[in-house]
Amino acid sequence: MAREPQQLPAVHEAWLPREHSLHRPRHGGKQLTALVSALVFFVTPTLLWVFGVRPTEIENHALAGFPSMSQGWAFFTSLPTWATDQLSFRSAAIEAADGISRTLFGESAPHDQGGTSNSGPLPGSPPPANSETPGTQSGPVDKAGYRQVIEGSNGWLYYGVDAEAKCAPSRPLSDTIARIQEIRDIVQASGRKFVWVVPPDKSTMVPQYLPSSYPGKDCHDAGEAPTWQQLDAAGAMDLRPELQKVAAQLGRPVFPPEDTHWNDEGSLTLTRNVAEAIQPGVTKTWTSPAVGTWNGTADLPKLLGRSGQKTSTLYNLEPDGMTNRAGPIITNLDTPQRRIESPIPGTIDKKTLVYGDSFTIASSRYLVGGFSDLTMLNYSTSKTTPMQAVDEFVNSDVVVLETVERTVSGGALPFFDDGFIDQLRTQLAQHPIG
Repeated sequence: MAREPQQLPAVHEAWLPREHSLHRPRHGGKQLTALVSALVFFVTPTLLWVFGVRPTEIENHALAGFPSMSQGWAFFTSLPTWATDQLSFRSAAIEAADGISRTLFGESAPHDQGGTSNSGPLPGSPPPANSETPGTQSGPVDKAGYRQVIEGSNGWLYYGVDAEAKCAPSRPLSDTIARIQEIRDIVQASGRKFVWVVPPDKSTMVPQYLPSSYPGKDCHDAGEAPTWQQLDAAGAMDLRPELQKVAAQLGRPVFPPEDTHWNDEGSLTLTRNVAEAIQPGVTKTWTSPAVGTWNGTADLPKLLGRSGQKTSTLYNLEPDGMTNRAGPIITNLDTPQRRIESPIPGTIDKKTLVYGDSFTIASSRYLVGGFSDLTMLNYSTSKTTPMQAVDEFVNSDVVVLETVERTVSGGALPFFDDGFIDQLRTQLAQHPIG
């Protein structure tokens, strides 16, 4: 006689006697703890927002905006960046983690949780680097042990991505250079002038305070000379000799101890050299007298949960030798920022686009002084569409591409997307200039 299959009991399995083979406890206490923890994590930022607490910029980039559905799959990959940036208590969490690490292990917390971009510490989770499929990542791949901040001697701090970008790039340097040369050829074929300038990393210009050992030191040191050899061969503007000369005149580095960006002397150096590349001899009448000093918040201590200050000399920029044209620093280049002034002797009078990163922001006070019609735009922004960026190329007579060394080394340049390059080729071919 066939045995009937066992039927499930009419009561919940948690209500069955413990001896029953189908008894399963509810784990009610553990479930409640998990639920409460989840609610605290997700609801607390919302409540803090309601009561006026806002997330602050503690890194080298503006807070990420909510991604657009028009970005396709990038909408989903951009959500973690947005969510991380919106955590109001993130600064306190970083400070706590750093304090615990220093207390227990005698060193700062390692940077081994998620990916970063090269122009600033932007969180994310790119897949492993793959030389056979370059360009699929948004930044160099983090590996356990890399540091967001490298702590050197005499209180000097360095941005860890300087090393990480050379050790774990998202694409080969040769591919990065080839794509920039493609953009250069497209711009020049349309009758426009193209200048590519590469600000050097702080670790390149002021290596004497780096520690004797740090994660990525070997490949960082080995990669520096070949990187600049290839950049020089590709026609990139190399500011290192000029910055070394300025540092010798000043008797100090052009970078501050606790910030990854250069002082105003570096910004003036970039502005002068770019202007000369566009119109040789135009800066002969320029004067830039010192007019005081300014203090600001240093960016690298914030990544360690600490605070720090940077001090820099403030200068005027007088293109004709008399008229000051220096302006305020423009801190937000997420959308095109155009500045128009009446031409005077010593200014570049062609419509110029500077398509750059945070070093363009740092130099914006002096860039606006050297050009009568200048537009600046951050190439990493999500608030300006690729087509809008292409329109700025179309509306310009001169295009200046500014990419800091670590960005080039890591290959994390968002405008390498084929869609952007194809749109640029089409639009500039349709709108040539004489």
